[in-house]
Formats: sequence, C-alpha cells, structure tokens
Amino acid sequence: MKTNPGRFFEDYTLGETILHAVPRTVSGGERALYHMLYPARHALYSSDEFARRCGLPGSPLDDLAAFHIVFGKTVPDVSLNAVANLGYAEGRWRLPVYPGDTLRSESTVIGLKENSNGTSGVVWVRTRGINQHDETVMDYVRWVMVRKGRADAPAPVAHVPELAAVVAPETLAIPAGLTFADYDFTLAGERHRFSDYDIGERIDHVDGITIEQSEHMQATRLWQNTAKVHFDATFREDGKRLIYGGHVISLARTLSFNGLANAQMIVALNAGAHANPCFAGDTVKAWSEVLDKAETSHPTVGALRLRLVAVKQGASPFDLRGADGKYAPEVLLDLDYWALVPR
Repeated sequence: MKTNPGRFFEDYTLGETILHAVPRTVSGGERALYHMLYPARHALYSSDEFARRCGLPGSPLDDLAAFHIVFGKTVPDVSLNAVANLGYAEGRWRLPVYPGDTLRSESTVIGLKENSNGTSGVVWVRTRGINQHDETVMDYVRWVMVRKGRADAPAPVAHVPELAAVVAPETLAIPAGLTFADYDFTLAGERHRFSDYDIGERIDHVDGITIEQSEHMQATRLWQNTAKVHFDATFREDGKRLIYGGHVISLARTLSFNGLANAQMIVALNAGAHANPCFAGDTVKAWSEVLDKAETSHPTVGALRLRLVAVKQGASPFDLRGADGKYAPEVLLDLDYWALVPR
C-alpha cells in the first residue's frame, strides 16, 4: 500500500518525535496572499521602510502567517483524522521569519488520553518550526481530538501534560534590533501606546467579516492544511466543511487592528480554545480584554497580555460564557497572547 490514510489515535506513542514532510521556502507572495485573505494591516508587517525604522532589516512575514505555515506541515501526521483542534498553550515566537527563509516542522507527542466513548482520543504535541539554519523560529503545544481507526484498539496509559497557564513575560523573545524609539504613530494608524491601556479594559473592535466558502478554501490550501474536516463535505455527519481554526484566529487578529493597531508583534501564545465550530456564512466579530501589562528589557518596547475573543452573529457585547460556565454558543475563539507595543 503506497497511499497514506493518516494516523489514528492508536498510532501515537508518548515521547515519539515526528519529522514532518515538505519544507517550504517563503516569499513576499505569502504576505500578499495573507493580506488579501484577512486583510491584515499592521504596519510592521506591511512596510519594509516602517520595519527598518523600527530597527529590523525589513518587514518580516506576519507572525500568524508563519504560524500557519509551520502548523500546516504538521497536519498530515497529527490532525489528518482529527475531529477537532481543541487548544493551544506555551507558544513562543522566537525569531522573525523573512522572505527567503525555509521552514520545516517537527512535533513531539507529550500527552495521550482516550475519550470515554472509546471511538476517539486526545493527542498533545509540542511543535517546533525550524529555519534553514536549524534555528527554532517558534514552538507551541496544541491538542487535538483524533478518531480511532479500530474501535477495539487498546487504550494507551493516559498522560495529560502539565502546561504553564502563562508564558512568563521575562522570557519573551524581543527580536534583535527592535526599537520603537522612532515609531511613527500616524503611519501605524493609531496613537495608542503602552501607557494608554489599562488592565481589565475591554475593546469592541466594531467591524465584522462574513466568511465565504471560497476564501476559506483558498486559505486552507495556501497553508497546505490537508485535514479532511476542511475539505471533504462527507466527513462530517452534517455535511458541512469546518472552517480551519487558524483562519478564525487571523480574521480576529485583523479585526483587532481597530483599537490595537500598535500591538505590532505577537510574541507568545498563552492559551487558546476553539470554543464552537465555524462554518461558511458565519459573520465573525471580535473583542479584546487587557489581561496584563509588562515592561521588557527594551526601554521603548512594552508587552500587553491580551484576550482576543471571536464571536459570530447573535452574540451580545463582550459575550463569553453562559450561566453554566460554558462558552456561549456564539463564541468561536478564546485566545490569550502577548503582543509588543511602543511605550
């Protein structure tokens, strides 16, 4: 048999490292397509001249575009037979990715737990994105619910990894040379700086984007994400193609520009959950909450810890959880991250 049906839950072994196929050399084309699909507008990722004014050699690839590329490499080995991608933790962007860099991915299985229904289980992996110099550009943990291939396959010994609730701000990787000393707030699009945000403040990003089937399919193909739930309408009982969770993340991040235009770089992912499924036709809106603030070793650079929540039509303002403590049905994404802003 020469074809690959993908891994099922019983095919994973705790501690194994999976080297994912097909490295990818990135170019300015990825940036142009990323900005077309979402459309992203943060100045540091849009302009070489703006980036150079901030001490970088040029404009890096958008942080989430780099994430999508690294993530896409892992899908054939981790989530091809996934029921759903459940969450993220301990994510760090360690080095900027520039056009001309070649990225590859590898993942280590750090947790396994069969579900009580006996037909699926949860797999935890720690994934690294690695460039052509064998440098880690990012790493993160995610966990996925994966179908079993055989109902009678024995369950592995359950192991749920202990994960940090928050990436410590003193460990955030500030790109070499980055400075906001000569930051142009007019060109960036807003005047708000680190000191203008208060812990506990909530920001309604106002705008909305209705998801079309065509743009979702383009995005999923662009990131070479082969998960069946995104392509095969017969894979789900309801006959719907599930919108890739990363697509929702990027839409929400783009919407957050209105109010957080100066949150230029995502440098850590503390936690994340895809709360409810998203389908074509849903209209996505977003709001943010300032969870914490931290100084960095760079006097012109501050870090905001932000909760980014994506909701769909029908959500009330700042909707998150119902009286039962569960996510409200209109909530699509709950993402906790650190971003760098000018002080």
